[in-house]
Amino acid sequence: MKIDHIGIAVKSLGEAAALYENALGLKVSAYDQVDEQGVRVAMLNIGESRIELLEPTGPESPIEKFMTKRGEGIHHIAITVDDIEKALERLKAAGVRLVDNEPRRGAHNTRIAFVHPSSTHGVLLELVQHGE
Repeated sequence: MKIDHIGIAVKSLGEAAALYENALGLKVSAYDQVDEQGVRVAMLNIGESRIELLEPTGPESPIEKFMTKRGEGIHHIAITVDDIEKALERLKAAGVRLVDNEPRRGAHNTRIAFVHPSSTHGVLLELVQHGE
């Protein structure tokens, strides 16, 4: 396993991407929109990991709800797993509270599932299995 990315909730994808590109010299490697989650994303490579900028697409987006409560900032840490179903079963067996009991579609041809922060000392974890 490794840290796949750190998700950051932002009000404006364009403004945030420009800051990371101009001030830090990072480059957006891909944009995507995941309608099921009400989010537009930009991925920036940094070493072996990435920063994922998350902009809500509407008022019902989980990212919009997050920012209403907490403002812009770190939303989650994502961990790469080889087999997301096995990872979820292992977590369930350990009594870990899950947001997603089954994987769902993520950005850039991934399968994802979230682990509830109440089981991970206040950190929202995302499991990510990359597509073929």
